[in-house]
Amino acid sequence: MKIDSPEAYIESLRALERRIYLLGERAENPVDHPMIRPAINAMAETYNLGDEPEAGELLFAQSHLTGERISRFTHIHQSADDLVNKVLMQRLLGQRTSTCFQRCVGMDGINALYSVTYECDQEHGTEYHERFKEYLRYIQEENLVVDGAMTDVKGDRGLRPGEQSDPDLFVRVSERRPDGIVLRGAKVHQTGALNSHEILVMPTTAMRENEADYAVSCAVPATAEGITFVLGRQPSDTRKLEGSPLDVGNPTYGSQEAMIIFDDVFVPWERVFMCGEFDQSGKVVERFAAYHRQSYGGCKVGVGDVLIGAAQLAAFYQGVDRVSHVRDKITEMVHLNETLFSCGIACSSRGKATSSGCYLVDVMLANVCKHNVTRFPFEISRLLQDIAGGLVVTMPSQKDFENPEIAPYLEKYLKGSSDVPVMDRIRVLKFIENMTMGCGAAAYLTESIHGAGSPQAQRIMILRQANLEEKVKLAKRLAGIED
Repeated sequence: MKIDSPEAYIESLRALERRIYLLGERAENPVDHPMIRPAINAMAETYNLGDEPEAGELLFAQSHLTGERISRFTHIHQSADDLVNKVLMQRLLGQRTSTCFQRCVGMDGINALYSVTYECDQEHGTEYHERFKEYLRYIQEENLVVDGAMTDVKGDRGLRPGEQSDPDLFVRVSERRPDGIVLRGAKVHQTGALNSHEILVMPTTAMRENEADYAVSCAVPATAEGITFVLGRQPSDTRKLEGSPLDVGNPTYGSQEAMIIFDDVFVPWERVFMCGEFDQSGKVVERFAAYHRQSYGGCKVGVGDVLIGAAQLAAFYQGVDRVSHVRDKITEMVHLNETLFSCGIACSSRGKATSSGCYLVDVMLANVCKHNVTRFPFEISRLLQDIAGGLVVTMPSQKDFENPEIAPYLEKYLKGSSDVPVMDRIRVLKFIENMTMGCGAAAYLTESIHGAGSPQAQRIMILRQANLEEKVKLAKRLAGIED
Protein backbone atom coordinates (compact mmCIF):
# COMPACT_ATOMS: atom_id res chain seq x y z
CA MET A 1 0.00 0.00 0.00
CA LYS A 2 1.37 3.43 -0.96
CA ILE A 3 2.72 5.52 1.92
CA ASP A 4 0.93 8.84 1.73
CA SER A 5 1.43 10.55 5.11
CA PRO A 6 3.91 10.84 7.98
CA GLU A 7 1.71 8.58 10.10
CA ALA A 8 1.55 5.90 7.40
CA TYR A 9 5.34 6.08 7.03
CA ILE A 10 5.91 5.52 10.75
CA GLU A 11 3.49 2.60 10.75
CA SER A 12 5.27 1.09 7.75
CA LEU A 13 8.48 0.92 9.81
CA ARG A 14 6.69 -1.00 12.56
CA ALA A 15 5.98 -3.76 10.05
CA LEU A 16 9.69 -4.27 9.27
CA GLU A 17 11.38 -7.13 11.10
CA ARG A 18 15.09 -6.24 11.28
CA ARG A 19 18.17 -7.01 13.36
CA ILE A 20 19.09 -3.68 14.95
CA TYR A 21 21.67 -3.24 17.71
CA LEU A 22 22.01 -0.15 19.88
CA LEU A 23 24.39 0.37 22.83
CA GLY A 24 25.28 -3.33 22.76
CA GLU A 25 21.71 -4.62 22.89
CA ARG A 26 19.18 -5.63 20.27
CA ALA A 27 16.47 -3.00 19.81
CA GLU A 28 13.14 -4.80 19.91
CA ASN A 29 11.06 -1.67 19.28
CA PRO A 30 13.29 0.70 17.28
CA VAL A 31 10.43 2.93 16.12
CA ASP A 32 9.72 4.17 19.64
CA HIS A 33 13.28 4.09 20.96
CA PRO A 34 14.20 7.62 22.23
CA MET A 35 17.57 7.53 20.44
CA ILE A 36 16.01 6.60 17.09
CA ARG A 37 12.58 8.26 17.06
CA PRO A 38 13.78 11.87 16.44
CA ALA A 39 15.45 10.70 13.21
CA ILE A 40 12.24 8.94 12.17
CA ASN A 41 10.32 12.16 12.84
CA ALA A 42 12.71 14.07 10.58
CA MET A 43 12.32 11.50 7.81
CA ALA A 44 8.53 11.64 8.23
CA GLU A 45 8.63 15.32 7.23
CA THR A 46 9.46 14.21 3.68
CA TYR A 47 5.90 12.80 3.60
CA ASN A 48 4.33 15.94 5.08
CA LEU A 49 2.77 18.43 2.68
CA GLY A 50 2.94 21.07 5.44
CA ASP A 51 1.61 24.60 5.45
CA GLU A 52 4.10 26.20 3.07
CA PRO A 53 2.40 27.28 -0.21
CA GLU A 54 5.35 26.00 -2.26
CA ALA A 55 5.59 22.60 -0.55
CA GLY A 56 3.34 20.69 -2.96
CA GLU A 57 5.30 21.75 -6.01
CA LEU A 58 8.63 20.98 -4.34
CA LEU A 59 7.86 17.68 -2.58
CA PHE A 60 6.16 16.09 -5.58
CA ALA A 61 6.95 15.56 -9.26
CA GLN A 62 5.46 13.71 -12.24
CA SER A 63 6.99 10.31 -12.93
CA HIS A 64 8.45 10.04 -16.43
CA LEU A 65 7.74 6.30 -16.21
CA THR A 66 4.07 6.27 -15.22
CA GLY A 67 2.88 9.87 -15.47
CA GLU A 68 1.72 9.66 -11.85
CA ARG A 69 2.36 12.22 -9.12
CA ILE A 70 5.22 10.89 -7.00
CA SER A 71 7.55 11.98 -4.24
CA ARG A 72 10.49 13.95 -5.59
CA PHE A 73 12.70 11.67 -3.52
CA THR A 74 11.84 8.83 -5.94
CA HIS A 75 11.98 10.99 -9.09
CA ILE A 76 14.48 10.92 -11.94
CA HIS A 77 15.46 14.49 -12.86
CA GLN A 78 14.05 15.40 -16.27
CA SER A 79 15.21 19.01 -16.53
CA ALA A 80 17.38 21.69 -14.95
CA ASP A 81 14.20 22.92 -13.24
CA ASP A 82 13.92 19.52 -11.55
CA LEU A 83 17.46 19.95 -10.23
CA VAL A 84 16.65 23.45 -8.93
CA ASN A 85 13.43 22.27 -7.27
CA LYS A 86 15.37 19.50 -5.57
CA VAL A 87 17.60 22.11 -3.87
CA LEU A 88 14.60 24.26 -2.94
CA MET A 89 12.88 21.21 -1.43
CA GLN A 90 15.97 20.38 0.61
CA ARG A 91 16.20 23.91 1.96
CA LEU A 92 12.54 23.79 2.95
CA LEU A 93 12.97 20.51 4.84
CA GLY A 94 16.16 21.75 6.49
CA GLN A 95 14.18 24.75 7.76
CA ARG A 96 11.47 22.45 9.14
CA THR A 97 13.74 20.04 10.99
CA SER A 98 17.12 21.77 11.53
CA THR A 99 18.79 18.42 10.92
CA CYS A 100 19.48 15.83 8.25
CA PHE A 101 16.17 14.39 7.01
CA GLN A 102 18.14 11.44 5.57
CA ARG A 103 16.30 10.72 2.35
CA CYS A 104 18.63 12.50 -0.09
CA VAL A 105 21.23 9.73 -0.37
CA GLY A 106 18.75 7.32 -1.90
CA MET A 107 17.43 10.00 -4.27
CA ASP A 108 20.95 10.78 -5.45
CA GLY A 109 21.75 7.08 -5.77
CA ILE A 110 18.80 6.27 -8.03
CA ASN A 111 19.62 9.19 -10.31
CA ALA A 112 23.26 8.14 -10.61
CA LEU A 113 22.35 4.54 -11.39
CA TYR A 114 19.65 5.50 -13.88
CA SER A 115 22.15 7.00 -16.31
CA VAL A 116 24.95 4.53 -15.62
CA THR A 117 22.77 1.43 -16.15
CA TYR A 118 21.67 2.89 -19.49
CA GLU A 119 25.27 3.47 -20.58
CA CYS A 120 26.39 0.08 -19.25
CA ASP A 121 23.77 -1.60 -21.43
CA GLN A 122 25.00 0.35 -24.45
CA GLU A 123 28.59 -0.66 -23.71
CA HIS A 124 28.15 -4.28 -22.63
CA GLY A 125 24.81 -5.41 -24.02
CA THR A 126 23.44 -5.99 -20.51
CA GLU A 127 19.83 -5.57 -19.38
CA TYR A 128 20.34 -3.54 -16.21
CA HIS A 129 18.48 -0.41 -17.28
CA GLU A 130 15.12 -2.13 -17.77
CA ARG A 131 15.55 -3.95 -14.47
CA PHE A 132 16.31 -0.67 -12.79
CA LYS A 133 13.26 1.02 -14.29
CA GLU A 134 11.08 -1.78 -12.92
CA TYR A 135 12.61 -1.22 -9.50
CA LEU A 136 11.95 2.52 -9.82
CA ARG A 137 8.30 1.88 -10.62
CA TYR A 138 8.06 -0.16 -7.44
CA ILE A 139 9.59 2.44 -5.11
CA GLN A 140 7.61 5.24 -6.79
CA GLU A 141 4.29 3.45 -6.53
CA GLU A 142 4.85 2.50 -2.87
CA ASN A 143 6.67 5.77 -2.01
CA LEU A 144 9.45 3.95 -0.20
CA VAL A 145 12.58 5.28 1.52
CA VAL A 146 15.78 4.05 -0.10
CA ASP A 147 19.09 4.03 1.77
CA GLY A 148 21.99 4.79 -0.60
CA ALA A 149 24.74 2.42 0.56
CA MET A 150 28.04 3.52 -0.95
CA THR A 151 30.72 3.88 1.75
CA ASP A 152 32.64 0.68 2.54
CA VAL A 153 34.66 0.15 5.70
CA LYS A 154 37.82 0.15 3.49
CA GLY A 155 40.29 -1.49 5.91
CA ASP A 156 43.86 -0.38 5.15
CA ARG A 157 43.41 2.91 3.28
CA GLY A 158 46.81 2.43 1.67
CA LEU A 159 45.60 -0.69 -0.16
CA ARG A 160 43.19 -1.23 -3.04
CA PRO A 161 40.02 -3.33 -2.54
CA GLY A 162 41.69 -6.32 -4.17
CA GLU A 163 44.79 -5.99 -1.97
CA GLN A 164 43.16 -6.18 1.48
CA SER A 165 44.11 -9.04 3.80
CA ASP A 166 40.38 -9.60 4.38
CA PRO A 167 38.41 -9.53 1.10
CA ASP A 168 35.20 -8.55 2.92
CA LEU A 169 36.46 -5.04 3.83
CA PHE A 170 34.76 -3.86 0.63
CA VAL A 171 31.27 -5.19 -0.15
CA ARG A 172 31.63 -7.89 -2.79
CA VAL A 173 29.87 -10.65 -4.66
CA SER A 174 30.95 -13.76 -2.77
CA GLU A 175 28.91 -16.14 -4.94
CA ARG A 176 27.04 -16.13 -8.24
CA ARG A 177 24.04 -18.45 -8.59
CA PRO A 178 21.62 -19.17 -11.43
CA ASP A 179 18.96 -17.18 -9.59
CA GLY A 180 21.08 -14.35 -8.19
CA ILE A 181 24.16 -13.25 -6.25
CA VAL A 182 25.34 -13.37 -2.63
CA LEU A 183 26.73 -10.26 -0.92
CA ARG A 184 29.28 -10.10 1.86
CA GLY A 185 30.82 -7.08 3.58
CA ALA A 186 29.69 -3.94 5.41
CA LYS A 187 28.71 -0.35 4.67
CA VAL A 188 29.30 2.44 7.21
CA HIS A 189 28.04 5.99 7.87
CA GLN A 190 24.65 4.95 6.50
CA THR A 191 22.46 7.99 7.01
CA GLY A 192 18.87 7.04 7.79
CA ALA A 193 19.53 3.31 7.39
CA LEU A 194 17.25 2.39 10.29
CA ASN A 195 14.47 4.48 8.75
CA SER A 196 14.64 2.93 5.26
CA HIS A 197 12.61 0.26 3.51
CA GLU A 198 15.24 -0.52 0.87
CA ILE A 199 19.05 -0.56 0.65
CA LEU A 200 20.59 0.47 -2.68
CA VAL A 201 24.13 -0.94 -2.78
CA MET A 202 26.69 0.91 -4.90
CA PRO A 203 30.47 0.56 -5.35
CA THR A 204 32.55 2.93 -3.25
CA THR A 205 35.34 3.60 -5.77
CA ALA A 206 36.38 2.95 -9.35
CA MET A 207 37.33 -0.73 -9.59
CA ARG A 208 39.97 -2.45 -11.70
CA GLU A 209 39.67 -5.66 -13.71
CA ASN A 210 40.94 -7.84 -10.86
CA GLU A 211 38.33 -6.22 -8.58
CA ALA A 212 35.26 -7.12 -10.64
CA ASP A 213 33.58 -8.81 -7.66
CA TYR A 214 33.50 -5.40 -5.95
CA ALA A 215 31.83 -3.71 -8.94
CA VAL A 216 28.34 -4.49 -7.74
CA SER A 217 25.13 -2.54 -7.46
CA CYS A 218 21.81 -3.96 -6.34
CA ALA A 219 18.70 -3.32 -4.26
CA VAL A 220 18.02 -5.26 -1.06
CA PRO A 221 15.00 -5.01 1.25
CA ALA A 222 15.97 -3.81 4.72
CA THR A 223 14.38 -7.01 6.06
CA ALA A 224 16.55 -9.36 3.98
CA GLU A 225 18.04 -12.34 5.79
CA GLY A 226 21.67 -11.79 6.73
CA ILE A 227 21.44 -8.01 7.25
CA THR A 228 22.35 -6.53 10.64
CA PHE A 229 22.24 -2.83 11.59
CA VAL A 230 24.40 -1.27 14.32
CA LEU A 231 23.48 2.28 15.35
CA GLY A 232 26.36 4.78 15.46
CA ARG A 233 26.95 7.03 18.48
CA GLN A 234 26.58 10.82 18.45
CA PRO A 235 27.66 13.47 20.93
CA SER A 236 25.32 13.69 23.94
CA ASP A 237 23.02 11.04 22.41
CA THR A 238 22.09 9.46 25.75
CA ARG A 239 20.47 12.74 26.82
CA LYS A 240 17.52 11.44 24.80
CA LEU A 241 17.17 8.65 27.37
CA GLU A 242 16.97 11.01 30.34
CA GLY A 243 13.42 12.22 29.78
CA SER A 244 14.61 15.86 29.77
CA PRO A 245 13.75 17.33 26.36
CA LEU A 246 15.13 20.75 27.31
CA ASP A 247 18.64 19.29 27.55
CA VAL A 248 18.35 17.66 24.12
CA GLY A 249 17.94 21.06 22.48
CA ASN A 250 16.04 19.86 19.40
CA PRO A 251 13.96 17.08 20.97
CA THR A 252 11.53 16.45 18.09
CA TYR A 253 14.00 15.95 15.25
CA GLY A 254 17.40 14.36 14.77
CA SER A 255 19.53 12.33 12.41
CA GLN A 256 20.95 8.82 12.59
CA GLU A 257 23.70 6.76 11.01
CA ALA A 258 24.36 3.03 11.19
CA MET A 259 26.65 0.29 9.99
CA ILE A 260 25.01 -2.26 7.72
CA ILE A 261 26.51 -5.76 7.81
CA PHE A 262 25.86 -8.08 4.86
CA ASP A 263 26.42 -11.64 6.02
CA ASP A 264 25.86 -13.71 2.86
CA VAL A 265 22.79 -11.77 1.71
CA PHE A 266 21.06 -13.25 -1.34
CA VAL A 267 19.92 -10.87 -4.10
CA PRO A 268 17.83 -12.15 -7.07
CA TRP A 269 19.00 -11.12 -10.54
CA GLU A 270 16.02 -8.81 -11.11
CA ARG A 271 17.40 -6.60 -8.34
CA VAL A 272 21.00 -6.58 -9.62
CA PHE A 273 22.04 -3.49 -11.63
CA MET A 274 25.79 -4.06 -11.94
CA CYS A 275 27.80 -7.22 -11.47
CA GLY A 276 31.40 -7.23 -12.58
CA GLU A 277 31.36 -4.30 -15.02
CA PHE A 278 34.35 -2.69 -13.31
CA ASP A 279 34.75 -0.05 -16.04
CA GLN A 280 31.33 1.41 -15.10
CA SER A 281 31.90 1.55 -11.33
CA GLY A 282 33.75 4.86 -11.32
CA LYS A 283 30.88 6.59 -13.14
CA VAL A 284 28.46 5.57 -10.40
CA VAL A 285 30.74 7.05 -7.74
CA GLU A 286 31.37 10.32 -9.57
CA ARG A 287 27.75 10.92 -10.56
CA PHE A 288 26.42 10.05 -7.15
CA ALA A 289 29.02 12.35 -5.58
CA ALA A 290 28.05 15.20 -7.92
CA TYR A 291 24.35 14.88 -7.07
CA HIS A 292 25.05 14.58 -3.36
CA ARG A 293 27.44 17.52 -3.33
CA GLN A 294 24.67 19.54 -4.98
CA SER A 295 22.31 18.42 -2.19
CA TYR A 296 24.37 20.18 0.45
CA GLY A 297 23.59 23.51 -1.18
CA GLY A 298 19.99 22.94 -0.05
CA CYS A 299 19.76 20.93 3.16
CA LYS A 300 22.64 22.62 5.02
CA VAL A 301 21.34 26.02 3.94
CA GLY A 302 17.94 25.24 5.44
CA VAL A 303 19.60 24.33 8.73
CA GLY A 304 21.67 27.51 8.44
CA ASP A 305 18.46 29.54 8.17
CA VAL A 306 17.38 28.13 11.53
CA LEU A 307 20.77 28.86 13.12
CA ILE A 308 20.67 32.46 11.89
CA GLY A 309 17.24 32.74 13.47
CA ALA A 310 18.62 31.31 16.72
CA ALA A 311 21.46 33.86 16.66
CA GLN A 312 19.03 36.74 16.22
CA LEU A 313 16.78 35.34 18.95
CA ALA A 314 19.64 34.84 21.42
CA ALA A 315 20.89 38.36 20.76
CA PHE A 316 17.41 39.80 21.37
CA TYR A 317 16.87 37.77 24.54
CA GLN A 318 20.20 39.00 25.88
CA GLY A 319 19.64 42.64 24.93
CA VAL A 320 22.40 42.93 22.32
CA ASP A 321 20.45 42.59 19.07
CA ARG A 322 21.14 46.24 18.14
CA VAL A 323 24.83 46.18 18.97
CA SER A 324 26.80 46.87 15.78
CA HIS A 325 29.30 43.99 16.01
CA VAL A 326 26.48 41.50 16.71
CA ARG A 327 24.54 42.75 13.69
CA ASP A 328 27.71 42.44 11.62
CA LYS A 329 28.22 38.82 12.74
CA ILE A 330 24.64 37.93 11.80
CA THR A 331 25.13 39.64 8.44
CA GLU A 332 28.20 37.46 7.85
CA MET A 333 26.21 34.34 8.76
CA VAL A 334 23.58 35.28 6.17
CA HIS A 335 26.27 35.97 3.56
CA LEU A 336 27.94 32.59 4.07
CA ASN A 337 24.63 30.73 4.05
CA GLU A 338 23.38 32.37 0.86
CA THR A 339 26.74 31.73 -0.82
CA LEU A 340 26.19 28.01 -0.24
CA PHE A 341 22.68 28.29 -1.65
CA SER A 342 23.98 30.15 -4.69
CA CYS A 343 26.36 27.29 -5.46
CA GLY A 344 23.55 24.73 -5.15
CA ILE A 345 21.31 26.70 -7.52
CA ALA A 346 24.15 27.40 -9.96
CA CYS A 347 25.21 23.77 -10.41
CA SER A 348 21.52 22.84 -10.82
CA SER A 349 20.72 25.54 -13.37
CA ARG A 350 23.65 24.47 -15.52
CA GLY A 351 22.63 20.81 -15.46
CA LYS A 352 22.48 18.91 -18.75
CA ALA A 353 20.82 15.74 -20.00
CA THR A 354 22.75 12.48 -20.09
CA SER A 355 22.21 9.98 -22.90
CA SER A 356 19.58 8.28 -20.71
CA GLY A 357 17.53 11.49 -20.51
CA CYS A 358 18.29 11.94 -16.82
CA TYR A 359 19.71 15.39 -16.01
CA LEU A 360 23.10 15.67 -14.31
CA VAL A 361 24.32 18.74 -12.43
CA ASP A 362 27.34 20.78 -13.50
CA VAL A 363 30.01 18.63 -11.88
CA MET A 364 32.55 21.42 -11.33
CA LEU A 365 30.07 23.71 -9.60
CA ALA A 366 28.62 20.86 -7.53
CA ASN A 367 32.10 20.17 -6.18
CA VAL A 368 32.66 23.86 -5.48
CA CYS A 369 29.34 23.86 -3.61
CA LYS A 370 30.32 20.97 -1.36
CA HIS A 371 33.85 22.29 -0.83
CA ASN A 372 32.36 25.52 0.54
CA VAL A 373 30.10 23.41 2.76
CA THR A 374 33.22 21.87 4.35
CA ARG A 375 34.08 25.37 5.63
CA PHE A 376 31.18 27.79 5.94
CA PRO A 377 28.96 25.89 8.44
CA PHE A 378 31.89 25.87 10.87
CA GLU A 379 32.23 29.63 10.60
CA ILE A 380 28.46 30.05 10.96
CA SER A 381 28.59 27.90 14.11
CA ARG A 382 31.54 29.86 15.50
CA LEU A 383 29.71 33.14 15.04
CA LEU A 384 26.59 31.63 16.60
CA GLN A 385 28.51 30.53 19.69
CA ASP A 386 30.17 33.95 19.88
CA ILE A 387 26.76 35.66 19.96
CA ALA A 388 25.24 33.12 22.37
CA GLY A 389 28.00 33.40 24.99
CA GLY A 390 29.61 31.02 27.46
CA LEU A 391 26.34 29.95 29.06
CA VAL A 392 25.93 27.57 26.11
CA VAL A 393 28.48 25.25 27.74
CA THR A 394 27.78 25.90 31.45
CA MET A 395 23.99 25.67 31.49
CA PRO A 396 22.29 23.80 34.38
CA SER A 397 20.09 20.85 33.45
CA GLN A 398 16.32 20.67 33.07
CA LYS A 399 16.14 18.80 36.37
CA ASP A 400 17.81 21.74 38.10
CA PHE A 401 15.13 24.06 36.77
CA GLU A 402 12.51 21.62 38.07
CA ASN A 403 13.99 21.45 41.59
CA PRO A 404 11.95 23.82 43.82
CA GLU A 405 14.95 24.47 46.08
CA ILE A 406 17.23 25.94 43.42
CA ALA A 407 14.86 26.85 40.57
CA PRO A 408 14.08 30.32 42.01
CA TYR A 409 17.80 31.14 42.08
CA LEU A 410 18.22 30.00 38.49
CA GLU A 411 15.18 32.01 37.39
CA LYS A 412 16.65 35.09 39.10
CA TYR A 413 20.27 34.88 38.01
CA LEU A 414 19.91 33.50 34.49
CA LYS A 415 17.55 36.25 33.42
CA GLY A 416 18.41 38.15 30.23
CA SER A 417 16.23 40.99 28.98
CA SER A 418 13.69 41.87 31.63
CA ASP A 419 10.68 41.38 29.35
CA VAL A 420 11.78 37.92 28.12
CA PRO A 421 10.80 34.77 30.10
CA VAL A 422 14.00 33.20 31.39
CA MET A 423 13.05 29.75 30.09
CA ASP A 424 12.78 31.12 26.54
CA ARG A 425 16.37 32.25 26.82
CA ILE A 426 17.40 28.86 28.20
CA ARG A 427 15.61 26.99 25.40
CA VAL A 428 17.34 28.85 22.60
CA LEU A 429 20.75 28.43 24.26
CA LYS A 430 20.13 24.69 24.71
CA PHE A 431 19.19 24.53 21.03
CA ILE A 432 22.43 26.28 20.07
CA GLU A 433 24.40 23.86 22.25
CA ASN A 434 22.80 20.90 20.48
CA MET A 435 23.36 22.28 16.99
CA THR A 436 27.01 23.24 17.45
CA MET A 437 28.26 20.63 19.96
CA GLY A 438 25.64 17.94 20.54
CA CYS A 439 23.72 15.52 18.31
CA GLY A 440 22.80 18.34 15.95
CA ALA A 441 26.47 19.01 15.26
CA ALA A 442 26.82 15.51 13.82
CA ALA A 443 24.29 16.37 11.10
CA TYR A 444 25.40 19.97 10.52
CA LEU A 445 29.18 20.00 11.07
CA THR A 446 30.78 16.56 10.82
CA GLU A 447 28.51 15.61 7.94
CA SER A 448 29.48 18.87 6.23
CA ILE A 449 33.09 17.67 6.14
CA HIS A 450 32.71 14.00 5.25
CA GLY A 451 29.26 13.65 3.71
CA ALA A 452 29.53 13.10 -0.07
CA GLY A 453 33.29 12.78 0.32
CA SER A 454 36.05 14.55 2.22
CA PRO A 455 37.33 18.03 1.22
CA GLN A 456 40.24 16.46 -0.65
CA ALA A 457 37.83 14.46 -2.81
CA GLN A 458 36.24 17.71 -3.97
CA ARG A 459 39.62 19.32 -4.62
CA ILE A 460 40.59 16.39 -6.84
CA MET A 461 37.40 16.77 -8.86
CA ILE A 462 37.71 20.56 -9.05
CA LEU A 463 41.20 20.25 -10.53
CA ARG A 464 40.06 17.49 -12.87
CA GLN A 465 37.21 19.67 -14.16
CA ALA A 466 39.25 22.88 -14.33
CA ASN A 467 40.36 22.57 -17.99
CA LEU A 468 43.68 24.25 -17.26
CA GLU A 469 44.90 23.81 -20.84
CA GLU A 470 42.12 26.03 -22.12
CA LYS A 471 42.86 28.63 -19.44
CA VAL A 472 46.53 28.62 -20.47
CA LYS A 473 45.47 29.28 -24.09
CA LEU A 474 43.38 32.25 -22.95
CA ALA A 475 46.34 33.73 -21.07
CA LYS A 476 48.74 33.15 -24.01
CA ARG A 477 46.39 34.80 -26.48
CA LEU A 478 46.00 37.95 -24.42
CA ALA A 479 49.69 38.11 -23.49
CA GLY A 480 50.77 37.72 -27.12
CA ILE A 481 52.57 34.40 -26.58
CA GLU A 482 52.68 32.10 -29.60
CA ASP A 483 52.38 28.32 -29.25
